[in-house]
Amino acid sequence: MHDDRTLTESRLKRVLEERIRPAIHPESVPLEVGIWTAPDEPVPVAEGIAAPRSPIAAGDAWGAPWGTSWLTVSGVVPQAWAGRTVEALIDLGFDANMPGFQCEGLVYLPDGSPVKGLNPRNQWVRVAERAVGGEEVLLHVEAASNPVILDYHPFLPTELGEKETAGDTPQYRLARMDLAVFDETVWQLVIDLEVLGELMEELPVDGARRWEILRAVEAALDAVDLQDVNGTAAAARSRLAEVLASPAEPSAHRISAVGHAHIDSAWLWPLRETVRKVARTTANMTALLEDEPDFVYTMSQAQQYAWIKEHRPEVYARVKKAVSEGRFVPAGGMWVESDTNMPSSEAMARQFVHGKRFFLEEFGVENEEAWLPDTFGFAGGLPQIIKAAGSKWLLTQKISWSQVNSFPHHTFWWEGIDGTRIFTHFPPIDTYNCSMKGKEIAHAVRNFKDKGRARHSIAPTGWGDGGGGTTREMVAKAARLRDLEGSARVRWERPAEFFAKAEAEYPHAPVWVGELYLELHRATLTSQARTKQGNRASENLLREAELWAATAAVRSGVPYPYEELDRIWKTVLLHQFHDILPGSSIAWVHREAERTYAAVAEELNGIIGRAQRVLAGDPVAGGEVVFNAAPHERAGVPAGGAGAVVAPASGGCAAEVRPGGGFVLDNGLLRVAVDGRGLVVSVVDLASGRETLAPGAAANLLQVHPDFPNMWDAWDVDQFYRNTVTDLTDADEVVLAEESARAVAVRVTRSFGASSAVQTLTLTAGAKRLDLDTEVDWHETEKFLKAAFPLDLHTDRYAAETQFGHLFRPTHTNTSWEAAKFEACNHRFVHFEEPGWGVALVTASTYGHDVTRAVRPEDGGTTTTVRMSLLRAPRFPDPHTDQGVHRFRHALVPGASVGDAVREGYRINLPERVVPGDAAVVPLAVVDDDGVAVSAVKLADDRSGDVVVRLYESRGGRARTRLTTDFGWAAVAVCDLLERPLADLAADGGVEVSLRPFELVTLRFTGVGQRG
Repeated sequence: MHDDRTLTESRLKRVLEERIRPAIHPESVPLEVGIWTAPDEPVPVAEGIAAPRSPIAAGDAWGAPWGTSWLTVSGVVPQAWAGRTVEALIDLGFDANMPGFQCEGLVYLPDGSPVKGLNPRNQWVRVAERAVGGEEVLLHVEAASNPVILDYHPFLPTELGEKETAGDTPQYRLARMDLAVFDETVWQLVIDLEVLGELMEELPVDGARRWEILRAVEAALDAVDLQDVNGTAAAARSRLAEVLASPAEPSAHRISAVGHAHIDSAWLWPLRETVRKVARTTANMTALLEDEPDFVYTMSQAQQYAWIKEHRPEVYARVKKAVSEGRFVPAGGMWVESDTNMPSSEAMARQFVHGKRFFLEEFGVENEEAWLPDTFGFAGGLPQIIKAAGSKWLLTQKISWSQVNSFPHHTFWWEGIDGTRIFTHFPPIDTYNCSMKGKEIAHAVRNFKDKGRARHSIAPTGWGDGGGGTTREMVAKAARLRDLEGSARVRWERPAEFFAKAEAEYPHAPVWVGELYLELHRATLTSQARTKQGNRASENLLREAELWAATAAVRSGVPYPYEELDRIWKTVLLHQFHDILPGSSIAWVHREAERTYAAVAEELNGIIGRAQRVLAGDPVAGGEVVFNAAPHERAGVPAGGAGAVVAPASGGCAAEVRPGGGFVLDNGLLRVAVDGRGLVVSVVDLASGRETLAPGAAANLLQVHPDFPNMWDAWDVDQFYRNTVTDLTDADEVVLAEESARAVAVRVTRSFGASSAVQTLTLTAGAKRLDLDTEVDWHETEKFLKAAFPLDLHTDRYAAETQFGHLFRPTHTNTSWEAAKFEACNHRFVHFEEPGWGVALVTASTYGHDVTRAVRPEDGGTTTTVRMSLLRAPRFPDPHTDQGVHRFRHALVPGASVGDAVREGYRINLPERVVPGDAAVVPLAVVDDDGVAVSAVKLADDRSGDVVVRLYESRGGRARTRLTTDFGWAAVAVCDLLERPLADLAADGGVEVSLRPFELVTLRFTGVGQRG
């Protein structure tokens, strides 16, 4: 037989696109259209519907960037269409390749009831199943003219990302605005041919199945009269029935499809637009659920449910109904799909607390899975947090984006830093936007790394990022793939159903220990420094606010600010979304975040101040009370308490001029030499006599690199950036800024490029650390600023703090896995140690760093260099990223154990507060092991008045501690993160707690005010 395969395949493509698909809507009449454009921000639905309209027609321009226009479309069903299915086709000027990334709309009935969303892959609105001739059609469309930020030539700088700079040029032209007949038979034929054509292309050419499909397709095309597609579509479908009915092989891979629309809570659009994106998508999905009985849809992010509850209650009512039926499935149990590298221990815990509680209270649903398909890597502390929230599974596909190494598993147990294991699945389909294309299904089968051990995977199905969700075409394709020879078997299933099957078939899956590092998007640890600083400051202020408000409530009966703290936590958690905190959103998002963080700080400082004034006693007594919110005693002030500061026992500070220029600073614990260039050239630990810095090297060296990655400007830093570096060694001024018994300091001023930096290096009496305060007026473009610290220290690993502990990373690059971690995350510290002696570098707000090592030819010693990442200047999606003044605080701590690193990390992030008064404040809760840190003291969220204390082992060893309280209570229980009791504890005035390395424990004290 002659090989005519390519001839038939090409025939299919052309006939399908040019003849059959256009026949889905064989008859149409134009709709009349009127428009009203809101003068500024979106208006309420009633106002938009009532506003006066002006005529507009297909081909006319509309929609300034970020504008909202209300369209009214109207028409009359022709008498000849009586009894036929009729749809309105509303094309706002869509590009089919950009669902979620351009204009969108939400359709309303005249009474304001929402109908469905409009996007490039979903332009139809069903008007009637069996139309009545002469019936009037009237619909309103809230149309959002969101500009295209990520265009066909991606990553070009644009001013469209900020409302004030976007201009008012119309972005779109109305296209098809018609009333049309919908031919169900032709539409079904299109789906048949798409499924078989796509499957055929994935099958081996020498396999019989491919040729069977080819011949069936050929017969179907022969049956189609190209001048009467609608009249011959049924005959064509009959030619395909046999090949579509052939069942899948018994060994076929099983794919659990779940409807999905990964909606970024902000990214290339502002938060206010996400509110509307969620409404459009959920309106579509609830409508699709009503039409398709087998379909199941899932949506994560409790924040997005809360938005539609507040702003689109009619849509929310439909969502609640579908949830109650088990068809619309809340997933993930988190407030948002957050970044997981940078959020603090408590913030990461509260993501689950607020997310799960919302789903429980609103729907009675308890999630057992964490759902994070697009987050940029996963911290090693996360498994314990997931489990402590009452969940046990994790889904993500983002690690498939890694540039260097292919992750060896798709289904596995992920073990965190404390030993907790979470059953984890990476969908081998490698997307959270599956559209049920044959190449996607075939890729999932070929790519699945656990063949022979397991046969289940999941496919989140629907248009995402900017929303849109699953389409009727995807559902129809999945129906054909349910049991089709040559394909995986596809079923609509809830995430929990998939995970239960996957875990049951593969209980002894392999184990991956430690962080899930994404070998991409490393620069998100640094971009948009103000956003990151606002996050860190908010986390610290929330800790203080809870602690002092709880203390004031228990001690003095001051009302606890439940509502305020709940609202603020949700605001902070929202801004930890994986495109806000990482700094990868448009300018609008980050400028708004800066204002939000300022408001958060003002409100939290008010809560803290009011509580402390109550606790501090008489403000006119002439005394001062120092409040210490850190989990360690500080200068005689107890952890979590307040009192007078005890002066350090050591001597004062001194400074002298250094021969050759610069200064030598000494506080009896450290001797620091700053040369005439303003660089630190020696830091001697006087107790051990050990030099901290490598011979001949300079620390606190600012370095500037060119920074123009191959793509994803705000997200990526590519390794070649290191090839070129400029050391900032020229100083405008090096002066002694302070010289007293309390402290000595040197101020260094530098100019470089269009920027400048002022650094203050301070030694304080009694403190074994060098404090480093840096102010940068940054006006560079596509540059990367780092601060380098070359240490005379030999170690093959170092510790970096993460949630509820720290993890170790190698200092070498033996393998490609290690080499790929050339930029990594820290929370408050990194720590380097030889047996008996170590060095910590602590930070108040930065997250990114790199570590390298070199052997010195002069003496054979090892130089281990750590560099803290300060600033970047990418031009996409925000062309003005990080321009302006920034302030950073770091400290170098020689002779530090990991316990010292923990202590100093808390110190720099939680400075003391001094309040007029005369009272000492005994802490509500105290532990007797300095290696156990208290991460939260608060009142229970249920407003019972119970006290909740969360603590964890911070050094990586076992601990047994006694927790004592300065309040009465009747009973104490170990709880989960949602403060639900798990086990009662025996107590005799205190609580004995045994902790494994990095274990977190939450205790709930009930009957507060009574004696146990």
